[in-house]
Amino acid sequence: MALVGALSIQVAANFANDASDAARGADPGDRVGPRRMVASGVIGARQMWTATAATIALAVAAGVGLTLLTGPVVILIGVASIVAMLGYVGGPIPYGYRGLGELFVFLFFGLVATGGSRLVHDGSTPGWVWLAAVPIGMLAAAILVANNLRDIATDARVGKRTLAVLLGAPRTRLLYAGLTWGAVAVTALLAVVRVVPVAVVAAVLVVPLVLRLNRIARNDEPVRLVPLLSGSARLHLLFGLLMSAGIVGVRLSQ
Repeated sequence: MALVGALSIQVAANFANDASDAARGADPGDRVGPRRMVASGVIGARQMWTATAATIALAVAAGVGLTLLTGPVVILIGVASIVAMLGYVGGPIPYGYRGLGELFVFLFFGLVATGGSRLVHDGSTPGWVWLAAVPIGMLAAAILVANNLRDIATDARVGKRTLAVLLGAPRTRLLYAGLTWGAVAVTALLAVVRVVPVAVVAAVLVVPLVLRLNRIARNDEPVRLVPLLSGSARLHLLFGLLMSAGIVGVRLSQ
């Protein structure tokens, strides 16, 4: 149920962003990257919002089940996540247009998602779980940085003031490097000082991928930055799997 709820909110966020950006004219025809469905006319805005509502309903259904098992705090997590999701580029004051997208991604896809997953697992949220959530949030934020680095020129032209637009390309590349390398460094440090299970250090095996992605990030042409988005998503997935494998290994050995 946690997996279904998390994936549903993620999918709903992408659906809502697609429809909201199209309504604000933030997806011009010369934009480089994955095609946006509403702006390109493949899917109508009403259909996209219907799909958004359907995936939110699926997340709510999973949340109800988790609430019955865990308690009412799941309701607070779910409501806050849905509000944050809809407010990213929608609503009267979209925070994604004010350079705050990465902060909210770090909070909700890092801290809230990791801590919430542990909470519904056994009803507890030990301190080390919140620390382990920090590199997870950093890599989630790096995905958004990768997307916005590619779109700096078109976003700036339509008035979409993402953090990348505010910082400029050189500083955004430094931010991307700081988030990706920082996630590796934080994980290694937490494992070395035994704040988290030492086997979590397995996650630093992503170093070769981090090297390759930061080389891609140095490109100036938007079209050459397209692989950075999917690569950053793979990095996040691989990092999480390796960290999880380390934790599971410790549990099985006890």
